[in-house]
Amino acid sequence: MKSPMKSKTALLLATWFGAGFSPWAPGTAGSLAAVLIAWAAGAWLHLQPWHLAAAAAVLTPLGIWASTQTARARQSKDPQIVVVDEVLGQWIALAGAAALAGAHLWSAFVLFRIFDITKPWPVRRLERLPEGTGIVADDLAAGLYAALVLLLARWFNLL
Repeated sequence: MKSPMKSKTALLLATWFGAGFSPWAPGTAGSLAAVLIAWAAGAWLHLQPWHLAAAAAVLTPLGIWASTQTARARQSKDPQIVVVDEVLGQWIALAGAAALAGAHLWSAFVLFRIFDITKPWPVRRLERLPEGTGIVADDLAAGLYAALVLLLARWFNLL
């Protein structure tokens, strides 16, 4: 028998504290929540972009667990309300930024959303992985693509 506390915790984390319940583009809402947290962490705590990659690495197993539990409860392979994957992917994308402010934040946001929506090879294939692993893995890969583009833009002094 499932514990109601575990189910509520999984839902809270999977929806990223309710962002996934956005009636309009829940994935974008999850990404935007990740960007806002990154901005605040950079401005107030003076965190660097690489700190977000570390946070994503630490939270990925919890995100996979929460995604799995929520997908099972909703009887859906990848419920729209699950946005912890967007948060983790967005933080990976932001790790390629030079700073957690201004154009760097918005460039990471736009690039991540493009790669998350278009799912270039092999990102789409990662969705085939089982349960929460498939839900999260494709967003981590989309975030990695966005981070690489940001790093290249920095290398060529474009951003």
